[in-house]
Amino acid sequence: MQWLIRLFSKTGVIGTVVTAMGCAACFPALGSLAAALGLGFLAQFEGLYINSLLPLFACIALIATVVAYLHHRCVNRLLFGITGPIMVLLTLYPLWQYGWSTYLFYAGLIIMMLAALWDIIAPAEKYCATSH
Repeated sequence: MQWLIRLFSKTGVIGTVVTAMGCAACFPALGSLAAALGLGFLAQFEGLYINSLLPLFACIALIATVVAYLHHRCVNRLLFGITGPIMVLLTLYPLWQYGWSTYLFYAGLIIMMLAALWDIIAPAEKYCATSH
């Protein structure tokens, strides 16, 4: 069960970052990174990425974090893990119109990547020690 949760969590994070790379007009820093990595061809699918795949992968990461919490009951991992996807989803929907929302989006992606790294470096036990 734990490996399945980790798989979905990493899929959500990687999918969110890669789909964001295809949106050079919306997220110039990620678009530049994608072009440098040879992923410039992704720009032709920008509408699909922003409207469908990006929210889908952010939701996958969010759901995987909640399911992982139900398994290990570590509140600090839950709070850190849901912050990134929520920031990404807020940026895509209600906050898109504001100029500072791009910074919120980048911060959400960074938090998602840090949460994934935390899970790789120090995987949670079945029940977190801080929950007792």
